[in-house]
Amino acid sequence: MTSRESPGRTASPAPLDRLGDLEARRAISLAALVASNLLPIVGVLAWDWDVGSLVVLYWSENLVIGAYTLVKMLVASPVGGLFSGAFFLVHYGGFCAVHGIFVLSLAVGMDDLQILEEDPWPLWLVFVQLLVDVVRQTIAIAPPEWLFAFAALAVSHGVSLVLNYFRGGEFRDSSVRDLMTAPYKRIVVLHIAIIAGGFGVAALGSPWPLLLLLLVALKLGLDVWLHRREHRPAPAK
Repeated sequence: MTSRESPGRTASPAPLDRLGDLEARRAISLAALVASNLLPIVGVLAWDWDVGSLVVLYWSENLVIGAYTLVKMLVASPVGGLFSGAFFLVHYGGFCAVHGIFVLSLAVGMDDLQILEEDPWPLWLVFVQLLVDVVRQTIAIAPPEWLFAFAALAVSHGVSLVLNYFRGGEFRDSSVRDLMTAPYKRIVVLHIAIIAGGFGVAALGSPWPLLLLLLVALKLGLDVWLHRREHRPAPAK
């Protein structure tokens, strides 16, 4: 004897718990973010990193965010994202380049910077050339373990891109304009605090590792706050 289905129920399995799935994705991406931000602690305690190494690493994270932003823009609007992406590449690239020169002065000093020593690229492409020179200089002075920390940051943001933007469906509510301005907002909030703290630590001469660890903690705390703010659930319609 077969039992009858109770009113209002179907024989199909229960649907996926969308809220739980969302929380799981956010938790995984947040865990990847925290893990990548813990590597600089090893750099300070085991690899004798100084404030310049930390601040240059945090600056290089902007390059990762810029690259993933270009991907998001092309997904949100393949045609409009192509033209806006070209503008973003020049504008954001020049912005990061000037920012990078300022940051590199903490690591090697202004007198040792080798920027725009070749013939300038035409028109606005000179800003891209400036960024290429800053990146080249950064790689030249970076120890191998520093590159591992940079790779960890790239993987962390890649995890967030896949879990939140693609699988989480954030691309459906994304506009090219909002995507293009988001990295600047992050730089203003995060790097003003980081740069100010970095110059404060550098002014002390030979700072204690504790001060560098406090700088790492400051960056981690701001990153977690920005992550939660960026990937908070959209208001119900």
